[in-house]
Amino acid sequence: MASATDIRLKVIPSKIANDFVDKHHYSGKHVHNSTLHFGAFLDGRLHGAMSFGSPMDRRKVLGLVVDQDGNPAPWNDMLELNRMAFDEALPRNSESHCISVAIRLIRKNAPQIKWILSFADGSHCGDGTIYRASGFKLTGYSRGSMLVLPEKYRKYNGGGKYAHRMSFQSKSNRLYKVLNAEFNLGGKNVTVEHIAELLHTQVVSGYQFRYIYIINRNYHLAVPELPFSTIDEIGGGMYKGEKVAQAERHIDK
Repeated sequence: MASATDIRLKVIPSKIANDFVDKHHYSGKHVHNSTLHFGAFLDGRLHGAMSFGSPMDRRKVLGLVVDQDGNPAPWNDMLELNRMAFDEALPRNSESHCISVAIRLIRKNAPQIKWILSFADGSHCGDGTIYRASGFKLTGYSRGSMLVLPEKYRKYNGGGKYAHRMSFQSKSNRLYKVLNAEFNLGGKNVTVEHIAELLHTQVVSGYQFRYIYIINRNYHLAVPELPFSTIDEIGGGMYKGEKVAQAERHIDK
């Protein structure tokens, strides 16, 4: 029986990674500004993809990590792990194993990268068990919601099934333009709940958790590290889209 250590992680072209993500990620779409892609191969076949790139909104992440003098790490000295998709063929612990290998490869081949940012979407997948197993620090969380986009609008969302609040508050967003022309949304005050009511569709609520991995030891967090118990204190524990408590997932073990 294969184990996670049998997986071979290789850099792959964006086209191959994006196609895999579009097929296997819950959102149904890749991130267009991803610049580094790893493929997870087992027995010579692609069974997973990980995409790294710049954050969508750099202003919100600058200052999260600082150097020894308290200066923020430059935005181009970090990467966001913005998509990770694996199929069911890979063995247990494949995700955390691949994250660890990817970080080692980045440390060796891209020494200018000081830290890695990623988010765990508790409303769809989980609260970040794989990040905690890979040495990431929990540094924040927020309550958020998405809606299930009706089929006719998904082509304006990159083919994605789910749409985030930001999609309805950016006037340059293609989906916003289409919905605004149809419903006259009215700008930044529009909510996911309002859009869901207009489209007669479902809202998916949950928490988003922010995780950070420091690669360069000359840098450190400029924000508090939260204990993992925070997740259960706010009722945000999830695994594979289902609510779960700390005792059930054995975090401490």
